[in-house]
This record gives sequence, structure tokens and C-alpha cells, in this order.
Amino acid sequence: GYMEKNLTSGSVFKTIVTFALPYLLSYFLQTLYGMADLFIAGQFIGVDGITAVANGSQVLYMLTVVIVGLAMGATVTIGRTVGANRLDDAAEAIGNTITLFAGVALVLTAMLLLNVQGIVTLIGTPAEAVCGTTQYLAICFIGIPFIVAYNIISSIFRGLGDSKSPMYFIAVACVCNIALDYLFMGHFRLGPSGAALGTTLAQTISVIVAFAAIRHKRTGIRLHAANLRPRRDVLGGILKIGVPTAVQDGCIQVAFIIITVIANDAAAVGVVEKVISMLFLVPSSMLATVSAISAQNIGAGKPERAIRTLKYATAITVAYGIAISVVVELTASFIIGLFTADATVIVLGVQYIRSYIVDAIFAGVHFCFSGFFAACGRSYIGFIHNIIAITLVRVPGSYLASKMFPHTLFPMGIAAPAGSLLSVFICLGFYAWLRRRGVLEAK
Repeated sequence: GYMEKNLTSGSVFKTIVTFALPYLLSYFLQTLYGMADLFIAGQFIGVDGITAVANGSQVLYMLTVVIVGLAMGATVTIGRTVGANRLDDAAEAIGNTITLFAGVALVLTAMLLLNVQGIVTLIGTPAEAVCGTTQYLAICFIGIPFIVAYNIISSIFRGLGDSKSPMYFIAVACVCNIALDYLFMGHFRLGPSGAALGTTLAQTISVIVAFAAIRHKRTGIRLHAANLRPRRDVLGGILKIGVPTAVQDGCIQVAFIIITVIANDAAAVGVVEKVISMLFLVPSSMLATVSAISAQNIGAGKPERAIRTLKYATAITVAYGIAISVVVELTASFIIGLFTADATVIVLGVQYIRSYIVDAIFAGVHFCFSGFFAACGRSYIGFIHNIIAITLVRVPGSYLASKMFPHTLFPMGIAAPAGSLLSVFICLGFYAWLRRRGVLEAK
């Protein structure tokens, strides 16, 4: 019909691929977005300015990760009502999503603007970059309502089964950002604040485009003012899925930072984390895809399709993980060499990525499970296995490896796949438990 009901019928495999590809491109564009700022900054402003942009965009990235996690709750909640074809409930879910995130945007903006100085100190900004970083973040924080709006509109589209539109919105943002960066940093010589202005304005333009698109989308869902009234059950549902996802994604970012601090060579670890985060875009988009498709199917009373989605997605990510591991083992020094010219950093980076890359195989599995559990309304499972893996294996493992093997990073890299392996077992345990409890039976 008029709704994007393509997720609950037809070939499961085809559904996954056609939904995941735009997602993957969106993630890729988001990464490009951050890199464009740094690249253009490198041409027009000095070292201190670049440090400011790098530090500022790191904070902004953390923020975006948390907002995206929260938005997952909206995608799943909307997806389940759409799958069940309950249009009034879908309107309620969308209305409450808008209200909730308007509140989140206001609180976040106010809190962050009041604490800019504190945040700049907290992230250990070097003295000469403090002024630039403060300006950068202040301008970006003013733009938070737009970052939130973009992610909300995207989560609504994805809940409706449309992952293509959000990709167009971010493409618009990307192109505008690059053009505005050249204008503000190149032409007007505004330094770090120019980068921030470019980012904020680009987000604003993309939100205007997204609003226009959502007005024209024929969904059959009529939004009324009454739908914006907060309802405890609806908000509770969104938060129950969104909060654990947001906290878990935040913790993963913090773990990255801790491991970089622990490492005997922060530069090498930093480069490898960059490469890994690029290579992990595929498992990440699978997580998001599994949650959106499974949510609609569970709503439609087709849990067996949701389970098939999980199985296919896991097979795809494992195949990807194996392929990418082989490629990285063969080309490690070339890959690390793209990011640094320092011979020592290259040697250590190669050691680290050789053991770390195997994680692409295992992480893919627990990523897919996390998406599935979120669709079942149980995103706390993803939170549990991630926190356990980080606190029991990844951080202590990295710490011990850096102390016991101070001259090589290879053992330290093993901590990541080891943590993921523990996650996989916990996920399998929870999956078996859900099946035994009959949670995954057709209604």
C-alpha cells in the first residue's frame, strides 16, 4: 500500500541488503563529514586551529553517538506500530518522539552551553587550542537542536521502512558542509569557528530539506496536535529501548578513550581505532538494519521473519568480517601508512591491527544480536553484554597486555576479539532464554 511495508514481505535477504546499503552510505557520509572539516581546516588554519577542530569534533561525535542510540528507541517503536498497521498508534509514537526529543534538545543545549569551559578542560585540550575549541564547541552546541531534529526525522523514516531518505539528507548536509567550510575558513578566514559555523548551518539546511520531505511523504499517518501530548506508556517504550542503547554506545566510546590512554603508543592505537571504526561501519549498519526490519516484523506478528533476518544478517557480517580480516592481514602496513609517516607508529600500528582486526568477525555477530534484542524491546541485553565485555575483558586485558608486553601492541589487540567472544556467548545465552520463554513465538 502507501506505506513502506516492504520490510514484512518478500525475500528476507533482499530486504536486508536494500535496507542496509543506504544505511551504510549514511554512516560513511557521516564519517566523511567529520574528516572534511579536518581536511579543509588543514589547508587554511594553523596547528592550534586544527587541534581545536579535532578536539571539538570528537566531543560532537560522542554526542551524536548518544543521540543516535536514543533515536533507535523511536525507530523500533514506530516500526512495530507500522508493522502492525496501527496508524493511530504510529501517529502517537511519532508525536511522542517529537515531544521527547524537543525536550532532550533543549536540556542538552542548555546544559552543554553552560559547561563549555568545563568540557574543554575535561577533554585535556592543550593551552594554545583552548580558545579555538571553546568557540568551536559553543557554536556547535547552539546547533544541537538541528542535530537532534535530523536524527529524529531519520529515525521516523527508518521506522516507516525507508532508509534511503535519511541518506539523501546527510548527503545534502555533507555537500553544504564542504562548501561552507571553504567559504568560512578559506574566504572569510574564521578559523575553528568557521568550521563550527559550516557544520551547524549544513545541519540546519539538511533539517529544512528533511522537513519538506516528511511533509510530502504519503504515509497515511495523520499527525494531530493531540499526538504531541506526552503519554507515559509511549515515552516509556521509546526510552526503554533508546536509553540502554545510548548508554552502551557512550560507554564503548569511553572505552576507546581509556584504551588509548593505557597504550604505550597512543598514536598507533589512535590510527588503528580510526581504521577500525571505518571498517566497522558494515556491522554497525547491520545492527541498525536488523533492529528496523525485525521491529516491523515483530509488530506484524511474524517473529519467524525477524529470526530469519537475524540469521541472514549474522551470516553477511561474518562473511564480511572474514574477508576484511584477510585483506587487512595482507595490507596492514599500507593501511597504517595512509594515516602516518612515522616508522615506529607504523610498526606498532601494524602489530595492533593484526590481532585487533579479527574482532570484525566476532563483533559482527553480537552487533546483529544487539539489533535483534532492541527490536524485541530488550535493548538492555545489548547494554549488559557490552558493559561486561568492556569491564571484564577489554579494558583490563588491554591494561595487562600493555604492562606485560611493553614492546609490542599485538597482545593488546587481542583484548578486542576476546571481549567480543564473551559478548557472543552472552548473546547466545539470552537468545536461548528468550526462545525457551516463548517470547519469539508467533502470536
